[in-house]
Amino acid sequence: MSNQGESVSPPAAPWLRWLHNIEDGLLALMLFAMVLLASSQVIMRNLLDSGFSWGDPLLRLLVLWLGLMGAMVATRLDRHITVDALLRVLTPGLQRGARIMTKLATAAVCALLAYHSARLVAIDYEYQNLLFAQVPAWAGDLILPFAFSVMTLRIVFQAVMTFRGRT
Repeated sequence: MSNQGESVSPPAAPWLRWLHNIEDGLLALMLFAMVLLASSQVIMRNLLDSGFSWGDPLLRLLVLWLGLMGAMVATRLDRHITVDALLRVLTPGLQRGARIMTKLATAAVCALLAYHSARLVAIDYEYQNLLFAQVPAWAGDLILPFAFSVMTLRIVFQAVMTFRGRT
């Protein structure tokens, strides 16, 4: 039995489970790298009066990547933040319609963010902006259009599954 708001997904294909495992592994790896880098920066600053000049900008970039990867996972699991106070008073049929409309509106916003973040990547590439050291800004920004595109596809898929009555 599932909790309210929790979707029940059909078993995923082996290749899809493999991709999900890679996604989860990258998320864990980034978190581990952030903890390791932040700890070493603190230790080096306090004990050795030094640190990596690229450490803080890389940590900021990893926070962005970790947040968006986490959002992708939350979308995959259909566990993102929702406000469903109105849904509680609707009939089951209207609830389903409201969920579909909400998902489609969310997908539209994610698609718009994917488009504009792809434009940001193109601008950073054109102007050869740098994040730190010789790392180009466009490389760090790539997570934006990628994550929002993945979230768009996942949310559209969830809307279709809700329309078909499978969630």
